[in-house]
Amino acid sequence: MADLTVTAGPFAFDARFERAAAPETVAAFEKVMPFISQVVHVRWSGEGVWIPLGDTRFGVGYENHTSYPAPGQIILYPGGISETEILIAYGGVHFASKMGQLAGNHFVTLTSGLDNLAELGRRCLWEGAQNIRFEA
Repeated sequence: MADLTVTAGPFAFDARFERAAAPETVAAFEKVMPFISQVVHVRWSGEGVWIPLGDTRFGVGYENHTSYPAPGQIILYPGGISETEILIAYGGVHFASKMGQLAGNHFVTLTSGLDNLAELGRRCLWEGAQNIRFEA
């Protein structure tokens, strides 16, 4: 059973929280759900889309962090060197900013609709920002 649904552009994905590996990040994110924003294509990281969050703080440090999320993995960069952000990998990603390599907390994994991820990336790249919603 899915913990949440992620709707991005015209696509809906079932997803699970990575509760065992990133308990603090999951708890902090659950407090802001439903989470509604827009997702745009990454600039430096490869095949991913991201939600820039500026100075937003979730009050978490690093846990289950990676610079190389796999397609369908969602990471939260808690801020510091660069702005806070959420990234969804749809292909090869080497998570970075203009400051260099970063690592984000892998806290959600998409469990359905993965065949639509590349099209979501294409839409963000060529058509611009897409609405996104995370809900239980």
